[in-house]
Amino acid sequence: MIAKIPEQESAQIRSQILDAAEQRLRTYGYGKTTMVEIATDVGMSAANLYRYFENKLDIGAALAQRCFSVRFDVLQEVVEQQDISATAKLEAFVITTLRYTHTQFGEAPKVNELVDIIVAERCEVIQAKIENDLKLINVILESGVQSGEFVIDNIQTTAQAIQHATVKFSVPLFMSMYPLEEFEQHARNLVKLLVQGLSAK
Repeated sequence: MIAKIPEQESAQIRSQILDAAEQRLRTYGYGKTTMVEIATDVGMSAANLYRYFENKLDIGAALAQRCFSVRFDVLQEVVEQQDISATAKLEAFVITTLRYTHTQFGEAPKVNELVDIIVAERCEVIQAKIENDLKLINVILESGVQSGEFVIDNIQTTAQAIQHATVKFSVPLFMSMYPLEEFEQHARNLVKLLVQGLSAK
């Protein structure tokens, strides 16, 4: 009978596995990474690795969820600021999204392999990220309506439109297209245009 690993210890080992997998995926890509290699990097047998993750796709999905969780916390801090306007929050939300994505993926093109796999095979992970972003944009828009900055008939529909308009700043594939400073200017220009459409006349 295999002894059950304490929950805290199991969580620590899973975190170590994800750290090792992330480093290897960033360097070699999803296709050229194996479970055996990840296990070796962590200093365990492949058989032991399967006690924590059923397959490489499960590891990839867990990595994506971890990344999105950190990202959500960062963006939530922006949205919960009390001393700035809704307009400033919207710009900060888009710029912070861009900076986070650019920092994480701008110099790691191999990560796009994992992104493609997660989109194709674990779309629920992506959908959860999209829904969380929408919740935060909704909060920004609601605060703008309450303060009189924005005039919006349907906040949910408007939030979706803003998300669609700004998606370029959150997709790893685009991060190598421009230097960060230039990319940020693109984001500021777009937010300025969006705010003009949202503002009370």
